[in-house]
Amino acid sequence: MIITPIPAFDDNYIWAIQPTANDDAVIVDPGDEKPVLAWLAAQGIGLASILITHHHWDHTDGLLPLLEHYAVPVYGPDNPKIKGIEHTLKHGDRFTPAGLECEFEVLETPGHTLDHLSFYSPGLLFCGDTLFSAGCGRMFEGTAPQFFSSLRKLAELPPATRVYCTHEYTTANLRFARAAEPDNKAIQSAESEVHQWREKQQPSLPSTIERELAINPFLRAKDAAEFAKLRQWKDNF
Repeated sequence: MIITPIPAFDDNYIWAIQPTANDDAVIVDPGDEKPVLAWLAAQGIGLASILITHHHWDHTDGLLPLLEHYAVPVYGPDNPKIKGIEHTLKHGDRFTPAGLECEFEVLETPGHTLDHLSFYSPGLLFCGDTLFSAGCGRMFEGTAPQFFSSLRKLAELPPATRVYCTHEYTTANLRFARAAEPDNKAIQSAESEVHQWREKQQPSLPSTIERELAINPFLRAKDAAEFAKLRQWKDNF
C-alpha cells in the first residue's frame, strides 16, 4: 500500500491511499480540490473514493468539487453540515472503501468536534484533527472528558500503528511538549529529528502510537482534569 501526503493550504495534508502506484486513489479529508486534481493528473490515475473525518471546512471544501469530476462513494460522519456523504458511519462500523481491499474500523473520537471520526485498519490510523504528532486538536465542540476518552481509544491501538493526521504542527507541538515535560529525553530527541526533516522540507508524518506515547503530553495525561489543564495551557502558549 502507498500512502502519500498531498500538501494543501499552509499546513494541511490530504492523504492519498493506493494499493499500488497504478491504482486509483482513496482521498482522506480533501479541504481543497485543486491540489488533489493536480496530483491525480500528475500520477495519471483517477479517484476511487473519499473519506471524511469531520465537518471543518479545511477537511471538506474540496469534496463537492471533486464529485463534479468523479462520481465516487464518500464515507464520513452523519452530519447534515457536510454535503455529499453517501455512506454515513458510526462507532464500531466496519467498511472497505471503494478502491481498497483492507477493512477499516470506525472510531468515534469527539472532542475537537462532536462529529469527529477516526479510521483504523491494522497498522494504519487516519485521525483527522483528534491526535497530532506531539499534540491534539483544539477543543472546539467537545468536553475535556470526551476528548480524553477519545485519545485513550487511540492510545490503546497497537504501538506500531502509523498515525496519519492532517496538519504539519509537529515543530510547534514539540516546543510545547518540551515546556510541559522539560526532562523528557524522547521529546528532546524528537525535536532534533523533526528539525532535520523539516529543514529538508520532508513531512514529520506519519508518526506511530508508540512514538506518541513517548512524546505527546496529551496522550500521556493521567486523567481528563490533567488533559484539560494541558489543553488550556496550549491554547495560550
